[in-house]
Formats: sequence, C-alpha cells, structure tokens
Amino acid sequence: MTIGEQSASRAKGGLVAVAVCCLLALFEGFDLQAAGVAAPRLAPDLHLKPEDLGWFFSISTFGLMAGAAIGGRLSDRFGRKATLLVSVAAFGILSIATGLAHDLNSLLLARFLTGVGLGGALPNLIAIVAESVSPKLRGRAVGFLYAGMPCGGAMASLVSLAGAHPSDWRMIFFVGGVGPLLALLLALVLLPNSPKAQVATVGTQKSGFVEALTGDGRGLTTLLLWIAFFLALLIMYLLLSWLPSLLIGRGLSRPDAGLIQMAFNLAGAAGSVATGWLMDHRRWRTLTILGAFGASAVAVTVAAGAPASLAVFLVVGAALGATVSGVQSVVYGLAPGFYPARLRGTGVGAGVVMGRLGSAAGPLLAAALIGAGGSSNQVLLALVPVIAAGGLVSLWLATRPGSDD
Repeated sequence: MTIGEQSASRAKGGLVAVAVCCLLALFEGFDLQAAGVAAPRLAPDLHLKPEDLGWFFSISTFGLMAGAAIGGRLSDRFGRKATLLVSVAAFGILSIATGLAHDLNSLLLARFLTGVGLGGALPNLIAIVAESVSPKLRGRAVGFLYAGMPCGGAMASLVSLAGAHPSDWRMIFFVGGVGPLLALLLALVLLPNSPKAQVATVGTQKSGFVEALTGDGRGLTTLLLWIAFFLALLIMYLLLSWLPSLLIGRGLSRPDAGLIQMAFNLAGAAGSVATGWLMDHRRWRTLTILGAFGASAVAVTVAAGAPASLAVFLVVGAALGATVSGVQSVVYGLAPGFYPARLRGTGVGAGVVMGRLGSAAGPLLAAALIGAGGSSNQVLLALVPVIAAGGLVSLWLATRPGSDD
C-alpha cells in the first residue's frame, strides 16, 4: 500500500469512527433530554411535587459525574473502545429500568445509575472524535458529535408526542434504552480501537490524575475549563429540563411545548456544527465565542418577554437552541486540545464532571426560583449573568496555549 493509500485509509477510518460516535451521541442526547419531555406526564402519574421533579432532573447528573471521572481514567488505562462499549450498555439497560420505575425512590435510583453509564460514555466519545481527525478539523468534528445530542433530544420530543395516556412517559425511556443497545452492535464491529491513544501506548506511560490536570503548566487552564464547563452546562440543562414545563406554565399546550422543544433541538444541531466549523479557524475564534455567548444572552432575553404564541416560540425556541448549543460546542471543542493524547480521557473526563455539577445546579436553580414564587420570565432572565460569565472565561481560554498532538 502506498503512502497516499495509507493516508486515505486512515482518513476513512477516522470518518467511520466519527460517524459511529455521532450515532451513539444521538442516543446519549435522547436519554439526557428524556427527563424533560417526560416530566409533564410523569409528575402527575407518580404524584411528584416540584421539588421531587428538581431531583429527578438532577439525580442522573450526580451519577454522570462519577461515571465521567471513572470512564475518562479507564479509557486512558484500558482503551477508549472497551470503556465506551461498557458505558453505552449500562445506560441503555438502565434507561429501560427507568421506564419500569413505580415510585420516586425507584425512579431516582434508576436515573442515578443511568447517569453513571452516560458519564462513562461522554469523555470517550469526545476523545475518540478528537483523535480521529487532524487538529485543524477538531472543532467541526466535535461540533458534529455534539449535534447528535440535540438531534437525540428532538427524537425524544417526537416520541413523547406519540402517546396520550399519562403512563405513556414510560415508552420514552424504553425507546431510549433499546436504541443504544442496538447501536452498540454496530459500534462493536465498526469502531476502531483508540485511533490515537492505543492501549499499549497508555500502558507504557503511566500518569497520575494530578499530573494529567496540572502537568506542564495546565493547572490554570484546567481550572478555567472547569468553570466554563460548569456555566455552559448549567445554562443548557436548566433549559432542557424546564423548558417544556415553563412553556406549559405560560399557557401553551403540551403538544405545542413538544414542537417547540423539537425546534430547540434541531436548531441546536445546526448551531453546534456551525460553531465548531468557525472554531477551527483561529482568526475567527474570538468573534465566534463573542457571537455564541452574546447571541445566547439576546435569545434568552427575548424568550423572557415573548408572547405565549406557538408561532413566536417556534422561532424563539430555535434561536435558543442554536445559540445555547453553540456555547456547548465552544467549550467541548476547546477542551481536547489542552491535553496530550495519553492523558486526554482523564482531562476531558474531569471537565465533564465539573460540567455535570453545572447541569445539576441548573434544574435545581430553576426549581428554587419557581418554588419561591418566581415566574418563567425570572427563571430565564437569571441565565443572562451566567452566560456573560461563561463568555468571559471562554475568551480567556482561547488565549491559552493548547496541545494539538
């Protein structure tokens, strides 16, 4: 085989790896957003109070934090593929268990364990995609990966619209469990073993957790990444978890809220890809970060004052999805480049853990505001200073030297 043929073969293998990871991210996005779309029917069926819903939205993220820390570390030690496959199997099986829950305790336990599987999968998906393409294509590859998540959320909204009985919320979790288990068979055959950070390489260069996060002057960069992840995911998961309920509280019907959630997710996929593509062009990076965070603040402010009309909120919801997903694409796209390949799983996994603290805080913040008598407008406007802080941190990160190996 000639050098050109070898290069073409590696590129093809990289594209296959990215495609498989995007498919798995689709189902991860489905499960992550299933709670939000199931909540309007799940709450009355299981007699949940608003504070119970807050814990239902957040509990899986605590499991996800544990899974991300463990999964990222195991991927550097034993390989990306093996760790990813086990994680996907876990969240598929436990999503089905969520649909079998009969009370609050069984529901929270199933969601927590589902989160462990989801957490183990995400840093491995990011690392595999980042290592499957050249550094100059990394932003758009991660953008495509992240686009799978809002597409999965749109699927969850579509499934939720199919049922009318109060107990039909269970079908959302059954679909969210069977789908990744079927995709797992495809990944088992097509996904290559750790495209860049091979297990043998990892085994010859043992490194500690502290070295991965702070070695070679990465301490400040890691701290900034943690803050950026925390703020970005607080914004996203407050909206994902509470947007349907907030819309219904504004006077829109449940089907209307489902359609708006679909618009939010589909536009989010487009926003993620577009932002990732722009982030690959270094001369546009600062403007891209300013645009993503600035547009998010504008979209949230407009949503807080928009009239309760389906036509209006289809546009506003799409704007929210595109801009907030663009914010996620900025943060996820920046993270892999700051860590060498042999430590990338650990570094990205730690960032995901901190992000999940934010994703847990977001729904709980909304629950606290609503419980204190706050309106949906006040919940949305509370995000504006969070967006501003996240934008400043991301701009600072963009000036930091990164590792492009």
